[in-house]
Amino acid sequence: MLGALEINVPGKKIEISGELQRTLLQTLLVGEGESVSSEALMRRMWGESMWDVQPNTLYAHISRLRRRLRALEPERTEPRLTVHPSGYRLALAEGELDATEFVRKINSVEAGKFHSPGDSVRLLREALAMWRGPAFGDAARTPACRRAAVRYEAYRLRALELLFGAELENGNHATILAELYETHLAHPLHERYCELLMIAFYRSGRQADALETYRRMWRRLADELGVRPSPQLQRTEQAILSHDPALDHPAVPPDASAPSAPWTRCPVLS
Repeated sequence: MLGALEINVPGKKIEISGELQRTLLQTLLVGEGESVSSEALMRRMWGESMWDVQPNTLYAHISRLRRRLRALEPERTEPRLTVHPSGYRLALAEGELDATEFVRKINSVEAGKFHSPGDSVRLLREALAMWRGPAFGDAARTPACRRAAVRYEAYRLRALELLFGAELENGNHATILAELYETHLAHPLHERYCELLMIAFYRSGRQADALETYRRMWRRLADELGVRPSPQLQRTEQAILSHDPALDHPAVPPDASAPSAPWTRCPVLS
């Protein structure tokens, strides 16, 4: 789902034809393996227009989708799409849905399950590489799918925060400058990206660029939102102005590992 809807089977990639078939499959997928009642499924697909839709319309689309999925997996003994007293359920095994796997990887990093920033960088880049474009390829036509797309995008933005923070912890401030700058430009009101870019500039010997980045953010927040930068961003600016030693070095050396405890962030970066 992290891109245009696509089914991967051994040796090929399949696209579901028909707008309603794609919408039905998307709506079942965002349930992530949970059963969905007929009424809830119709509401998710047609919204308030559901009362103008004949129930047989849903059943017909369900039958067609079941046949299509069965044809893609002729060796499968249990049907992929099943009917239960509680509704319809699309069976998904662990690792089969890209969005679920992506969120799991981000949560693993958030939970501090890795012993070095390098391990976090590897997993985060692996997770971000799963994206092939906007969630559902800009074809999230139902409210449920649109909400899911917003949720996955929020996780993607958080993954980038974690990635750049871990890269800085790993001493890679110079190598990520261009990537971080591009991300900051794409999200000009995102203060965390601004803060990380300021630190990357400062560590690269570009104090003037770091301070100018802050001033641009200050003006944008004032002009567009009528607010001041957050206390954390203001503290980072003051740390740069005073050449705070905490800014100079990552909390963990680039080649460090700590087998007995997860890595910890520098206070300035947390």
